[in-house]
Order: sequence, then structure tokens, then C-alpha cells
Amino acid sequence: MVNLLAKEYSPCYYRKMDYWQLLILFGVGSIAGFINVNAGGGSSLTLPTLIFMGLDGAMANGTNRIAIIIQNISAIASFRKNNMFQFKKSSQLAILTLPGAIIGSLLAVTVSSAFFQRILGVVLILIVFSIFLSRSYKNKRTGQESHRNWFIYPALFGIGFYGGFLQIGVGFLFMAALYHLLKLDLVLVNMHKVFIIFIYTIPALLIFMITGNVNWKLGLALAAGNAFGAWWGAQAAVKGGEKIIRIILAVAITIMAFKLFGLY
Repeated sequence: MVNLLAKEYSPCYYRKMDYWQLLILFGVGSIAGFINVNAGGGSSLTLPTLIFMGLDGAMANGTNRIAIIIQNISAIASFRKNNMFQFKKSSQLAILTLPGAIIGSLLAVTVSSAFFQRILGVVLILIVFSIFLSRSYKNKRTGQESHRNWFIYPALFGIGFYGGFLQIGVGFLFMAALYHLLKLDLVLVNMHKVFIIFIYTIPALLIFMITGNVNWKLGLALAAGNAFGAWWGAQAAVKGGEKIIRIILAVAITIMAFKLFGLY
């Protein structure tokens, strides 16, 4: 019994546990990064994993932002490598999300997310139907809207608020807004999406850092996995086009909606 306790509380034992934690986070992050670039909902895997590692809700929420930032830097670089980038347009869209993201992040450290998760479950089901029932916008690879839709301004503010507050599933909401309001094809939508999320996550992470809700060790291990998955996710998005994105999107949304409603 004494030997067992000595092993359990020895520094060597904890180092081994740390290594396993880091490997698990890298693996989960790789899957999440790939899913996030092509659809969304990767944080529904990473946040529970961080909580399982012993972090409370606010700390897990903040730590996850490290992975989100690194993931989207990797995705942006991958899209750029494939000559798929419009930094000026992406920046203009990203700016619209910043006020909402800052407000959402300030509330995230104190307010429960249960109510938002129920709303999101309904939204996700509507999105998956709308994506498949709507026509494709393959002629819009130029990134120029067929007409200016002013609903994009309040939509991006609201999505920015939700992203700053919770993050889970925000990719789905960005895809719906950019796809339907700006009439862009899904590859271009994903290209803009990763840039927008990268920009608004910067002030969100700073707020979590200031309030002491970031674990850098676990966050960087998760970020390495997210970056790896995001790079290959962007490659798959460009080469596979809308077809592969639709499949990944439908599967990811369905799984997440079931989870939010507590059906599994």
C-alpha cells in the first residue's frame, strides 16, 4: 500500500500523466482543427477534454482560445499557400465582430452558457437544412457580393458576441451568415471564416488571460494539434470543394445538435 501511494504521488508518476495529457490533447486538437476549418463544432470536443483534464469551465474556455488562435493562423497559411485569400475583405468582416466578441468574453467569466447551448441546438438544425436546400454559389469565387445585404452587420456583431462568450459551434453560424447573406461558395466562406475567428479571438484571449483563466501548458499542446488538423483541413477544403465541405458540415452539425439536446 505504501509503495502504491509512493508511486501515485511521485514526481515521475505526474510527469508520465502530463505526457499522456499532452498526447491526448494533441490528438483531440488535430481532429477539432480539421473539423473547425471545414465546418465547426471542434470546440465541442476540446472543451470537454480540457474539463476532463481538471480545468473548470472558465479556465477551459480561456485555454481553448490559445488553440483557436494557432489553429486559424495555420489555416490562413494553408489557404494562402493554395492562393485562396482576400485579406482586405476578411479584415473588413472581422472588424464587425470585434465589439460583440469583447462584450461576450467579458460576460463569459461569470454567466452560465446553458441557455445559449439550447438556442444553439435549434440554430444548428436550421443551418444543416438551409445549407442543403439552398443552391450553390459556385459563381461567387471572386468574393464580390451579388448585392449588398445589410443584415450582415448585425449578424456578425451577434455571432462575434456568441463566439466571445462560448465559441462552441460559432463556425456554423459564420458559415450560414456568409453563405446566405453574402452569397459566397463554401470554400470562400471557410477562407473568410478562419480569418475572422482569428482576429476576434485575440481580444477574447486577452480578457481570459487578464482574469487568470488560461492554462498555457495544456493550451499549447492542444494548439499544436489544432494547427496540424487545420492545415490539412484547409488543404481538403480547397481540393475537395463544396462537396467535401457539405459532407463534413452535415455530420459535424448533426452530432453537435444531438449532444446539445442531451440525446447521447
